[in-house]
Amino acid sequence: MKILFVISLLISSFGLYAQDISILPKPNYIEKKQGHFYVNEQTTISFSSGLNKESKIIQDYFFDIAGLQVQKTSNNISNNISLKVNPSLNKEAYKLFISPQKVLIEGGTNTGVFYAWQSIKQLLLEDNSTFSLPALIIKDEPRFKWRQYMLDEARYFHGEKFVKKILDQMALLKMNKFHWHLTDDAGWRIEIKKYPLLTTIGGFRKDTEVETWKSGKTAGEPHGGFYTQEQIKRIVAYANDRHISIIPEFEMPGHASAAIASYTWLGTAGVPIEVPAKFGRLYDNFDVTNPKVIKFFKDVLLEMFEMFPSEVIHIGGDEVGYKVWEESDHVQKYMKDHGIKTPADLQVIFTNKMSKFIESHGRRMMGWNEILGKNIHTDFVEKKHDRQAETELAKNTIVHFWKGDIDLARDAAQQGYGIVNSLHEFAYLDYGYTTTSLEKAYRFDPVPAGLEEKYHKNIYGLGTQMWSEWTPKNADVEFQTFPRIAAHAETGWTQVENKDFIEFKKSLKKMQEYWQSVGINYAKKTAGTH
Repeated sequence: MKILFVISLLISSFGLYAQDISILPKPNYIEKKQGHFYVNEQTTISFSSGLNKESKIIQDYFFDIAGLQVQKTSNNISNNISLKVNPSLNKEAYKLFISPQKVLIEGGTNTGVFYAWQSIKQLLLEDNSTFSLPALIIKDEPRFKWRQYMLDEARYFHGEKFVKKILDQMALLKMNKFHWHLTDDAGWRIEIKKYPLLTTIGGFRKDTEVETWKSGKTAGEPHGGFYTQEQIKRIVAYANDRHISIIPEFEMPGHASAAIASYTWLGTAGVPIEVPAKFGRLYDNFDVTNPKVIKFFKDVLLEMFEMFPSEVIHIGGDEVGYKVWEESDHVQKYMKDHGIKTPADLQVIFTNKMSKFIESHGRRMMGWNEILGKNIHTDFVEKKHDRQAETELAKNTIVHFWKGDIDLARDAAQQGYGIVNSLHEFAYLDYGYTTTSLEKAYRFDPVPAGLEEKYHKNIYGLGTQMWSEWTPKNADVEFQTFPRIAAHAETGWTQVENKDFIEFKKSLKKMQEYWQSVGINYAKKTAGTH
């Protein structure tokens, strides 16, 4: 018995004796102590300079939930929640010390303090009636700096209220990048004042394909919607308060139908079209050989820079069909005059031009991994178009890997490119649970196998992608997203050696109860499947 007692003490001292503490994503170090801290009418809050917003978030939480007035104080001796910035910690790192007398939160920055509060919020889910917090120590920071969720609103417009609901859940799970897919063939969702037809025409379609690809069935009704610039700014501010950066995506040079339907001259073929009712790979492409079209890209980007403070702008670049460029006399002449050998080279040269413009405005370009100029498609690219680009992609670009041989991601990281890994078979939330189960999502590792450790710094993290072709309702998006978003959040945050799927499922049960209480349509029957 004495030996067992000593082993128990050793386990506790190393922070491993905390299996009944449920926090997602799992903290990298947690040590449970004796007793509880109770939040009540006498509880006060103190904070160092610059943490007014975070302290107000905490005060508002207790007031909104139970009418508790947690007053500010400079006396942090007892029954106190204390917030401070500790510059010795990394930016998103935090330390949380809970004793029966007080709660001390330290963050490397305001972001770290905010993440500590998210852990406390999850602890409070255990018992909101007494607002008791178990005494413990947490020392935590993320494995990756890029922990992203993507919402596709080009296919279906979901609205400001729903986006904010998603941002709230991302914040609770300590995810920090909201990738917002705002333009595509099926719709243009962002107001651009210099080109108003993008939304008045491109934001609406007459009908919509339903059920699955080439089903032959349609909804039989129009669909549309877009965000005004004022709405965008409100949502960006809302995300910023939750320490989430919004990465907007403006697709180019493919997936351009909604824009070309708005302004025919943007296309290569010069043929008027409507916003398509069918989903899939649709061509015409933007005419990247036309100076007027290049000016259009820059004009749109300039307005986006005003709306989105994010360092990163996503330009898509995926699934560009080269046939229209091959069949265009003026594009072929342009390529010949400029010594451009293949359509793939034309795309990379164009992409580099956009990268240079984006960089000149203090931003950084990101795009799907086709922008490397390597063909990753065997299912729709004709043989004559299956030529790799010789032109090198600009080095400052972030490559968003989603499809193809994992060697492509490994090679790009070795060449110095920043990589965000969203390998579709693990990270695409539009796939059913029988294709990508919760456990399969949880097992995903963004670092390609065999990549030397010195290049690991080039793997920024992961993104999980919610494409919405077949999720017309917000509840449909929720069903596909939850609970797999929690699996990806833990992959992005928790060190590999600390991950445990069995523990994850136990913690998930409490989160499911919370999702139920706030009306999130999570996938109940498949939530714990392997």
